[in-house]
Amino acid sequence: MLRKQPGTGPATMDFARIGGLAAVTFAFLIVAGNAVLVPAGLPRTGAGIGEVDGFFRAHGDLVGLGSALTPAAWIMATLFGAGAVSVLWQSERDRGEAWALVGFAGLVLQNAVFAAVVAIRLALASTTADGVGADTSLWALHDALFTLNGTFLALALVGLSVGGLRAGLIRPWHGRWGLVAAVPLSASAVLTPLVVDHTGPLGLLGLVGWLMWVVWIVVYGVVLMRAHRPRDHRAAGQWQHPSADRGPGGSVSRRQKHDA
Repeated sequence: MLRKQPGTGPATMDFARIGGLAAVTFAFLIVAGNAVLVPAGLPRTGAGIGEVDGFFRAHGDLVGLGSALTPAAWIMATLFGAGAVSVLWQSERDRGEAWALVGFAGLVLQNAVFAAVVAIRLALASTTADGVGADTSLWALHDALFTLNGTFLALALVGLSVGGLRAGLIRPWHGRWGLVAAVPLSASAVLTPLVVDHTGPLGLLGLVGWLMWVVWIVVYGVVLMRAHRPRDHRAAGQWQHPSADRGPGGSVSRRQKHDA
């Protein structure tokens, strides 16, 4: 939990906590959305138009149900990014950096791109329900946007991982996890023409990166909910996990006892 420091009010602490809770909620919503559509047979990237038409004709109601979760997910992603910026911005400004803003930009852009993806799914569900065959060009656009979205997920991962590491907010393993997760997402985006035109192992790049992204954002959310500034004013620009104040075995450090 954040500790109140001179010059900071409860609103600052509460917003970081809100951002952390939003991150966990976002992860739950996107996993729940996929849990609705994937078992029903949501076509993979590069799937033939016959498979696409069959799915949207048979499961239009499920597409609507899955898409109903996405507006809340986009709000949660924005709150998470803003919460992370609120925690990291002061120390970044002192160092003349803006990694947190890079990450926040990635979150906003992925919201916009995925809004287009969901809109295309709803359009396909609506037209096929009226007896019109799924449009090949529309599905190709869906696949292209879906794959290119890896660019913005990677941007969020890199920006907030580097920013969190530089500020001492996240653990080194967590930062490395985020940077590694950005690699398959970026590679999938770069290879979009191949991913869209051919079903096969290339599509797994984005899936691996996405699964790592979900783990990363949940852990980041927990960190935001629990993070606090150290009591030493000389390190006021740095952030620590609650466990950083404890010695081996979880005992309170001698310095903390003295400060108390």
